[in-house]
Amino acid sequence: MAHVLKGIIPPLVTPFKDDETIDEAALRENVRFMLKKGVHGICLGGSTGEGHTLSTEELARSIEIACEEVQGRIPVVAGIIANSTRKSIEMAKAVARYDVAALQVTPVHYVFKPSEDATYAHFKRMTEEVDLPVIIYNVVPWNYLSPALLVRLMEGLPGVIGVKQSAGDLKLMADLMISIPEGKLVFTAVDALLYASFAMGAHGTIAANPAAVPGVCVALWNAVQAGEHAKAQEIHKSLLRFWNTIYADNLPANVKYVLAKQGVSTGIPRMPMPATSAEQAARIDEQLAAVLKWDETAA
Repeated sequence: MAHVLKGIIPPLVTPFKDDETIDEAALRENVRFMLKKGVHGICLGGSTGEGHTLSTEELARSIEIACEEVQGRIPVVAGIIANSTRKSIEMAKAVARYDVAALQVTPVHYVFKPSEDATYAHFKRMTEEVDLPVIIYNVVPWNYLSPALLVRLMEGLPGVIGVKQSAGDLKLMADLMISIPEGKLVFTAVDALLYASFAMGAHGTIAANPAAVPGVCVALWNAVQAGEHAKAQEIHKSLLRFWNTIYADNLPANVKYVLAKQGVSTGIPRMPMPATSAEQAARIDEQLAAVLKWDETAA
């Protein structure tokens, strides 16, 4: 099925039971929650979903569940976080049997940084062996791909349809926006500056803020698309204050906490990630009600 990738695409958390196995009922609940919030797509197996901890079988089962719940209404993106070309392809082939709109794939992220040519070869082999579009998840600090390399990848590899730009530097994203080949996509994961990213023409976002407060992010997207920039700026201010409370090394745990506060089952994070601390919870609670007032689905 052909899918249009745009707008708010939250990377879902992966709910774990106390024994750290996936809580499939809770995962279905999370997908349904996102559908109620009017999101434009969902992603599973990303950083917010603790995708780095998932086995190939767990990722495939998560995608299967999501596709069953979505039933083609919105696109499903499969996140792949792996340390080798071989493993990336293994995971991609495992999810390719389902109605997956695209793969979100990190560059190799272990301590040994590949050269630009090696990175190009990595994505070339992936797109040749798996017939699914690839969005490069440009997130790894010590293997961060420059705008020039990203353009090279998008120009040279038809299977690479875009990039998810995750550094906090909006200048890098702006450079990418003015240099991408026609028809390619740029998704922002600059959580603190979603409004600015949308105003610059980003095609959408796959990021933690949309995973935590999807209704608010849909409202922000809609305001920018409608040219309602005064409203969008107010949402941005509230969303930034909220982001400053959840951003931490245990960000996925904090997203789970926020979703639980909204009545969604999320379970625990996988070890060694710690759960939200009491101090973090207090700071989050201070801003959560204020940001959720922008959720137009809550009424």
